[in-house]
Amino acid sequence: MIIKRSITIKGHSTSISLENSFWDGLNEIAKVRKTSIASLVAEIDKNRSSKQEYGLSSAVRVFILNYFRG
Repeated sequence: MIIKRSITIKGHSTSISLENSFWDGLNEIAKVRKTSIASLVAEIDKNRSSKQEYGLSSAVRVFILNYFRG
């Protein structure tokens, strides 16, 4: 099931749609890093290439996948 949540990044609200397992992974990473989900997503957004052809939700999924692969 895909869950859509609103997050404030750079002072504006945006929404991210992720499967529950990805939300769980994002929460786990945020806890390990002792940061908020919004801060973590802002970091992901900042670090993604402007040439990427996919949106923020996909960038978050790729980040989570790479985190747990590493």
